[in-house]
Amino acid sequence: MPYRAPVTDLQFLMDHVVGFAQVAATERFSTVAPETVEAVLTEAGKLAEGAIAPLNRVGDRHGAQLENGIVRTAPGFAEGYRALAEGGWIAISAPPAFGGMGLPVTLCSAVNEIFSAACLALQLNPLLSQGQIEALEHHASDTLKALYLPKLISGEWNGTMNLTEPQAGSDVGALRAKAEPNADGTFAISGQKIYITWGDADFLPNTVHLVLARLPDAAPGTQGISLFLVPKFLPDADGRPGQRNSLSVVSLEHKLGIHGSPTCVMQYDGATGWLVGAPHRGMAAMFTMMNNARLGVALQGVGVAEAAYQQALHYAMNRVQGRTGDPAQPGIIAHADVRRMLATMKAQVFSARAIALSCAVAIDMARATGSAEWAARAALLTPIAKAYGTDIGVSVASDGVQIHGGMGFIEETGAAQFLRDVRITPIYEGTNGIQAMDLVARKMADHGEAAFRLIGEIEADAKAARSVMPELAHDVWSAAETLREATEALLSQSLDDRFGGAVPYLRAFALVLGAHLHLKAAMARAGSGPRAALARVMVKRLLPEHAGLLAQVREGSADLFALSPDDLAA
Repeated sequence: MPYRAPVTDLQFLMDHVVGFAQVAATERFSTVAPETVEAVLTEAGKLAEGAIAPLNRVGDRHGAQLENGIVRTAPGFAEGYRALAEGGWIAISAPPAFGGMGLPVTLCSAVNEIFSAACLALQLNPLLSQGQIEALEHHASDTLKALYLPKLISGEWNGTMNLTEPQAGSDVGALRAKAEPNADGTFAISGQKIYITWGDADFLPNTVHLVLARLPDAAPGTQGISLFLVPKFLPDADGRPGQRNSLSVVSLEHKLGIHGSPTCVMQYDGATGWLVGAPHRGMAAMFTMMNNARLGVALQGVGVAEAAYQQALHYAMNRVQGRTGDPAQPGIIAHADVRRMLATMKAQVFSARAIALSCAVAIDMARATGSAEWAARAALLTPIAKAYGTDIGVSVASDGVQIHGGMGFIEETGAAQFLRDVRITPIYEGTNGIQAMDLVARKMADHGEAAFRLIGEIEADAKAARSVMPELAHDVWSAAETLREATEALLSQSLDDRFGGAVPYLRAFALVLGAHLHLKAAMARAGSGPRAALARVMVKRLLPEHAGLLAQVREGSADLFALSPDDLAA
């Protein structure tokens, strides 16, 4: 079934649920009129449906190939990328001073979801460029900004991030790549990096790598890491790609999914690079890019979930199997369990999308107002959005295969591709376990102030909804109060005990927040109609899981370590 961009749902969320009107009311974004938002979403939807979505199966079947040191991309990817670049879709939230549009991150995030759903493998390319643009904007010298930002923003060149090494995955501090100072102020970068998404492409004249490496006087661990800009081709005096740099693609990874996206093993042999930010402060600069990418990956999960749901719904409405008792609806959608799966999928997609866009609104408000409270809200929501959005992507895609039955396990339907493609999203840009650990540790360093403030808002909104939707409002308020009590208990625990319950805590937080956002959506329609029906599915069928999850949080980690490795192997 052809993908259809959920423009109406995105517009509804921005207008009635996530508070985008606050963003448009700021001085920084005062020119972003409702008609601008509608036009951007509509045009993104048209491009996604017409030019990008048809590449999804092509990329999966053909994949990227390495031939004589050159990465050959899937047929049509060059044209698809060109349409994204020439349409200005990479530049949506980039700084106007270098050719960007300067539009809100919320709008950029909505657009990124649309393109992720259409073809995740291709959308990864501009997503990483957007992250690099932000990192350079905040940390690079004026000279580097002037040379590289216009090229990245226009899409003429693309950007990557190089963190992982064979011995240094989540433990970035274990990296060994070296940076030796050159006499001209540049640095010679040497080492190998793995899992480099879109590390090269045959349709791009230059690729710009951000590489983490150690200076000779670097301290051990993450405190001794610096960040360097290392282009594939060294720009000449006119800013055009000139001499080839001393770097190469050693191989491409053979992956479960996203075959159209080349995942490169990169080798640097004294490659010329420029320092970005202060020496030994590379992680701070790279985290700017990673935080940008984490929200983007959250919406990748949502986008694939949306596409998988659309295909499953179409299949369920047309696949006839078993007696339904309803001649007017012969498809398997008439069966209660299929209807349960579809309703659950739709409710989950809405929740994950609303949480991610709420995070984007907080980012925009923090930038537009300088408010510490908004910055704390954005920081709190980032790991929740990333983990929940990508977990939902996997579960919805899996349910999509289930609804297809045996045909879901057969590649020709395309249902399996959604599951294969989205399975990476809970892993890259910080595994979801690490996101949960970040939530219960760094994001609680304020003694839970940001979390309690959000929980208070959920409770206040639930109280306000009691006169219209008393049953659902009571359940949401009660769940928020249980979350408050669990958060208080969490703050009294040691870090090890917090980590033992971190993943259940994040999931429970997301369920409560998702139910709250469903309730807001239903209230925007006076507590009736499809929005209210979907909210009931979320509150009555999915929200109750929070209680069991939060019970795990109180258990800490002692029982987990009571089982030794030998016990686990027995």
